[in-house]
Amino acid sequence: MDRRTSLKWVLTAAATLPLGRFAPLAGAKDASEAKPYGFDPNLIEIHHPGELWPLTLTPEQRKSATVLCDTIIPADDSSPSASAVGVVDFIDEWVSAPYEHQRADRKIVLDGLAWIDAEAHRRFAKPLAALGEDQRHRICDDICYAPTAKAEYADAAKFFARFRDLVAGGFYTTPQGRKDLQYVGNVPLKQFDGPPPEVLKKVGLA
Repeated sequence: MDRRTSLKWVLTAAATLPLGRFAPLAGAKDASEAKPYGFDPNLIEIHHPGELWPLTLTPEQRKSATVLCDTIIPADDSSPSASAVGVVDFIDEWVSAPYEHQRADRKIVLDGLAWIDAEAHRRFAKPLAALGEDQRHRICDDICYAPTAKAEYADAAKFFARFRDLVAGGFYTTPQGRKDLQYVGNVPLKQFDGPPPEVLKKVGLA
């Protein structure tokens, strides 16, 4: 099994976990404890980036996020890279949202991007976006699995785990990501002729 196939299975499992809640009263015992942030946006309409709330990531942070996204899910023969299908835009929207869990992720992601860029400078005297593939992998290999990461990388490993979940959630919910998974649900049928006779017979309805 090649590296991408292994990564795909790991990320697919991660993508099935909930990314978070958008409930304004999450964790509050009653409405008096909640701090209001306004009305939820109309999610039926098509919104442009930054229209719902100000975006958070700076151009430099987006560069680092793009490189990290594509290190986690690079392009291959079956699908494009994570950044090519808008995952960086998704993460920027996610960490910019005013909800409780997104605000928590904002700190994790911003602190993590700052750390990994500083680590790139410390090791190779370059920003993350300027590193070669092998150099990026050397940093990521130290933080990609929290249970075995060294104590000095504990916080960075927590960041990487959360960022990887966001990348997986963003990528595998796109049409290209679903195709890469060979997911065949949510496809309309041209016609439906009813349950097959053998199925009706099995449940005693034939």
